[in-house]
Amino acid sequence: MSDSYDDIFEKNRKWASIKKIEDPEFFTNLAKQQNPEFLFIGCSDSRVPANTLTSTNPGEMFVHRNIANVVANTDMNVMTVIQYAVQELKVKHIVVCGHYGCGGVQAAMKKQSLGLLDKWLKNIRDVYRIHREELANIKKFKDKFDRLVELNVEEQCINVIKTNFVLDSYSENGYPKVHGWVYDISNGTLKDLKLDFPKILENLKEIYHLSDNILAKK
Repeated sequence: MSDSYDDIFEKNRKWASIKKIEDPEFFTNLAKQQNPEFLFIGCSDSRVPANTLTSTNPGEMFVHRNIANVVANTDMNVMTVIQYAVQELKVKHIVVCGHYGCGGVQAAMKKQSLGLLDKWLKNIRDVYRIHREELANIKKFKDKFDRLVELNVEEQCINVIKTNFVLDSYSENGYPKVHGWVYDISNGTLKDLKLDFPKILENLKEIYHLSDNILAKK
């Protein structure tokens, strides 16, 4: 246990040394400011590291992670991250990235009480409820599991789009755009769900009283 802990610091020293050799000004420039174009909202799963799977460097991606990449308007953590990313960092893209084999999504599919976790999983069970008819027609558990992962990403993207920070910035600037991705741990590739951003805005227009100015940015 001690060896694995100490190993982290040894690897850190080696990484920092390599970075300095590759670019002597790397850390000097990095310390001055961050200017990411992406906000990445992903799962806390240790197998889904944002910078590694996107091959991005420190400073290129602002990151928030939680169990099953949930965007709940009652979660002040994710809400403040989105606000800061949009209003201060001026990110151009917000990505919600789920992954196949997600333990949080799988737990939400179980018919059993999981204690405190149930309150969090309610967000995913609500996704199941909304899409119950489609999921009921999928017979194989794995296929249903994979589809719920995708639907959860889509619904969390809609939750991002509904936030005032995103709507106000999009109305004024035409960004950020919101994207839904799913990471396949079995082969290391990302799947773009290709959300129809304009269609989502159109569907939200009447219910959320969106202005024509927002729709004009489509």
